[in-house]
Amino acid sequence: MSNRVAKELADFLLQIEQRSQFHAGYPYNLSCDYSVIAKFFNFLLNNAGDPYIEPDFGLHSRMFEQEVLSFFAHLYKIPENQFWGYVTAGGTEGNLYGMFLAREIYPSGILYSSQDSHYSISKAAKLFCIKHNVVNSQINGEINYEHFEDLINKNSNYPAIINLNIGTTVKGAIDNLDKVLEILERNQVKDYYLHCDAALSGLILPFLDGAPQVHFQKPIDSIAISAKFIGSPLPCGVVLTKKKWVEKVETAIEYIGSTDTTILGSRNGHTPLILWYALQTRGYDGLAREAKTCIHNAQYLFQQLKIREYPCMLNNFSNTVVFQKPSQKLIKKWQLAIFENWAHIIVMQNIEREKIDTFINELLLHQRLVNNSEDFQLQPLVH
Repeated sequence: MSNRVAKELADFLLQIEQRSQFHAGYPYNLSCDYSVIAKFFNFLLNNAGDPYIEPDFGLHSRMFEQEVLSFFAHLYKIPENQFWGYVTAGGTEGNLYGMFLAREIYPSGILYSSQDSHYSISKAAKLFCIKHNVVNSQINGEINYEHFEDLINKNSNYPAIINLNIGTTVKGAIDNLDKVLEILERNQVKDYYLHCDAALSGLILPFLDGAPQVHFQKPIDSIAISAKFIGSPLPCGVVLTKKKWVEKVETAIEYIGSTDTTILGSRNGHTPLILWYALQTRGYDGLAREAKTCIHNAQYLFQQLKIREYPCMLNNFSNTVVFQKPSQKLIKKWQLAIFENWAHIIVMQNIEREKIDTFINELLLHQRLVNNSEDFQLQPLVH
């Protein structure tokens, strides 16, 4: 390796290390260490085709993928003989897959999703030519149930394809599955497909006492979960659905000795290994502790902002704290996500209370400078 190449890599590593210290606006767990399995990155791993069919091609990680899927099937209460899924490239692919299945099952169906749904839902509607009705959102980011019922009532002769947000991108709001089911029953809609976009909260809600119950014991049809909360150096996620739906779309492919059941043909074989390692080393109890810690730290950040009368909002069972947009200097330093006059911090495992205290002090200092107010006093932070 030349000196130039070595220097460029060293400079980039330093930049990434520095930027990782002040990363707060996007939902990524930066507290993970996968050095133990780094040796596998010297090998090709391609999980092309169905995760449950052994192909002629031998360089794959299907055995690890199957164990990962079993963990999520147990977490979301669907029997082994009734579920199907695969490790995706991320939450967007999981959403695309749910919408694809829904379109195949109900070709004349109408898609309903809220204004706060992830942009991949409207993308799926365009890709798969699904008629799309956007439902108004409440101020907290949750779907507006009255508007949803009005749209359902006007189109009750058509099958309903419904995307439910289990933690919206911007505000962390959770759409109420039970209310949606009541509306469908009240309007006598028999043909419907329920997809749950649980990109971030899918690995938080199941571990929280009193949290809304979202699982396959209720009539949901698919769920997309990102690996953001687990943490991974490579974007990935999981999609789960009912085996009977996948049978409607599978196609035998002689070339790979498997069936084509996924969105992508070739699939990353390293990500199932990463997820398997994370689940094996942290387990159910470890993930539960992490989820509760993130929620408690989000509540701490919210309370510290409230004490100082800084405009803010936090949904129940969410780790996304929304607050008034600060100075551009802070937005840049802390890599905050902004939208209109608001910003948010998503409290992941690497956002500990010491880092929250640092952010609060910087926020208030910058606010003081912006306001140029002599009576604006920094208040001490108390744990």
